[in-house]
Amino acid sequence: MRSVEVYRNGVLAGILSEENNGNFKFRYNDVYFHQPKYPAISLTLPKSTIEYKSKFIFPCFYNLLSEGVNRKLQSKHLKIDEQDDFGLLMATAQYDTIGAITIKPINT
Repeated sequence: MRSVEVYRNGVLAGILSEENNGNFKFRYNDVYFHQPKYPAISLTLPKSTIEYKSKFIFPCFYNLLSEGVNRKLQSKHLKIDEQDDFGLLMATAQYDTIGAITIKPINT
């Protein structure tokens, strides 16, 4: 299983994991969840105590990935399979993303 911390504007919002079977799960951090001033990270992932599960990477995270030629260049340069969405997310969404969401890999 691979996991990353999900930050919104530098505040830890939750944990995103890819399970060994290829499914994905996201859970909000308890501190983030209980702070009313912190909004949901996405309209498709409203703040909740439940753990969200999906067979596909959640759209709000998938949209952080490059497409086309940029994706090919990144995967070649980083030596990551172009089809490995989670691996590319871990490697490329740590600092300079389009929106408020950034990702930090968890070393296990």
